[in-house]
Amino acid sequence: MTELRSAFEQLAVEGVRSLQPYEPGKPMEELQREYGLTDIIKLASNENPRGPGESALAAAREAAATMHRYPDGNGFRLKHAIATHHGVAPEAITLGNGSNDVLALVAQVFLGPGREAVFSEHAFAVYPIVTLAAGAQARVAPALGPESGMPRGHDLEAMLSLINDDTRVVFVANPNNPTGTWVEREALKTFLQSLPEHVIAVVDEAYCEYAEDTRMPDATQWLSAFPNLVVTRTFSKIHGLSGLRAGYSLCHPAVADLFNRVRQPFNMNSCAQAAAEAALADTDYVRESVTLNNTQREWLRGELDALGLDVLPSAANFLCVRVGDAAAVNEGLLRAGVIVRPVAGYGLPEWIRVTIGLPQENQRFVQALRNILGKD
Repeated sequence: MTELRSAFEQLAVEGVRSLQPYEPGKPMEELQREYGLTDIIKLASNENPRGPGESALAAAREAAATMHRYPDGNGFRLKHAIATHHGVAPEAITLGNGSNDVLALVAQVFLGPGREAVFSEHAFAVYPIVTLAAGAQARVAPALGPESGMPRGHDLEAMLSLINDDTRVVFVANPNNPTGTWVEREALKTFLQSLPEHVIAVVDEAYCEYAEDTRMPDATQWLSAFPNLVVTRTFSKIHGLSGLRAGYSLCHPAVADLFNRVRQPFNMNSCAQAAAEAALADTDYVRESVTLNNTQREWLRGELDALGLDVLPSAANFLCVRVGDAAAVNEGLLRAGVIVRPVAGYGLPEWIRVTIGLPQENQRFVQALRNILGKD
């Protein structure tokens, strides 16, 4: 088996040989199998704990009746709903099987051998994956230091310093995953203005709906000013559709045309398209989810502060918390039936990321953490 593995690795392209598979949050079923537990809460994958809204569920059920037919490969209805929501032309939109799919399209179109992508330390794990898989070089800028007002956040000056004639893509997650940190409006706008024309700027706004009172920009408002700007969004977070995989990008129609040349046919299924269209219109559900999340996020931050733990600033639906021996703490939480996300793979070996859950879930997490840390 080892010899075969080595032989096949030599056949693979160079970028793939250096990759490790993306490791998602542990599924509840896996913990059930491993520990024989039945009472489990999952706070590992930044999902909306309320689930999808009723209108999205109803739309998905109705669409399921026609699952024997291929979906609309161009996503006409959903594209027009997104276009209306953002005030852009449908031609500016590319649909994806989650926003990760669109990130892969960016790399497929603009990266390759001899080209480079720039992103920050502690940034989303998909950026290096799509970069290296395309055969390009990843240039990683050091994050802001612990003394900064936005510790572990993006250092835009450091990112700019890495950009050269070979750079084709720069990734900026705002807010960032797994840290929760963000870049404010004027700083990001100045950064975009400083980029050369040959660099595609990807602003990943997967968690933007949660960001209130942070002076964080809605980068979709700048599409007409920056033809090289690509903004990615997802229905997996605030809209509660993680299991259906629906995302999209907004950009100049000439760039979207390139994405759609390599986009896989039928990359968003019928149920996802229908549910996403309904979710986009359900503004009450979004508002209620944001209110619940942000109230609970501040409550949880207060509890973690009281335990004397270091908590990063967050404008998202999770907190990144320094707990010391994160592997041992994670193991203790798993045995208590609480799934969180260790983030050693992001260069943060002493930290865990915890999704903001329902009030009773957050309380259970805090109590389990107290027990493990001996703070009762």
